[in-house]
Amino acid sequence: MRAKWTDLALEAQGGAPQASERLTEGIERTVVRIEDERTAKALGRPQGVYVTLSCPQTMTIELGTRQALSRALADAIRQMLPPQAHSVLVAGLGNRSVTPDALGPRTVERVLVTRHMDGCLPRDVGARLASVCAAAPGVLGVTGLETAEVLRSMTDHVRPDAVIAVDALAARDSRRICSTIQVADTGISPGSGVGNHRRALTRETLGAPVIAVGVPMVVYASTIASDAVSHLLRADGAAPSDEEKLAACVERVVSEQLGDLIVTPREVDALVARMAGILAEGINMALHPDLTGEEIAQMMAQ
Repeated sequence: MRAKWTDLALEAQGGAPQASERLTEGIERTVVRIEDERTAKALGRPQGVYVTLSCPQTMTIELGTRQALSRALADAIRQMLPPQAHSVLVAGLGNRSVTPDALGPRTVERVLVTRHMDGCLPRDVGARLASVCAAAPGVLGVTGLETAEVLRSMTDHVRPDAVIAVDALAARDSRRICSTIQVADTGISPGSGVGNHRRALTRETLGAPVIAVGVPMVVYASTIASDAVSHLLRADGAAPSDEEKLAACVERVVSEQLGDLIVTPREVDALVARMAGILAEGINMALHPDLTGEEIAQMMAQ
């Protein structure tokens, strides 16, 4: 049963230290640091730094909030990039044909790629650009190739200073769908959120530091059912122990009847498009800090 599963370190249980701060536009930034093997084992995650950016969940995030999210994402990515990193590979993980899993491919479509422009731009412009390439390697069931195999071939050829991997995640709390961004310096295991573990993308497997950027797109149906029962019992004044027992029973029954059923909002196509734009803008700002937003937009239009 995977009802309690979450890809977010912020939601995992294990006692890792957290530090939160409130940014502009109502955005909350929380940093979770996993610094020892005991904590890593308790949370089921590798040691490293996990930065979570959250905003209130709404169908229409205001422009100011979107821009603030992109700036906060850019800051988080810059802090995790190796010093003087110039060459970066951006990988969009997931299945382009399955909307909740299309966040990665949709994001890389909007990333400013510049590797092919080397030597083709005026010197004053080229000096302000990082060397960026991007790819959406697809999924094993479509290509017959492990994502790690495809990306390792790319990194062996390109030799990037870092890899940024973008993927859709699973959350414990449905309110975090399309309202939370997690950035981690630990790499990523594609498909882990839906129980489809593939070979991890890490420094060891790709030969370069891997920064993982993800947004929760799904939750488990059993999680929603247990949360609803807990809410009702809490409203009726039930004891916490009774609440936990009944919620666990509901999780077990729903999981047995429905299996690992996952749920996503009906407006997921619009939500994916919106979050892909926010992520791409943040990545562009992080990799090309000397360019203005207008300059990036102009170069993307060419």
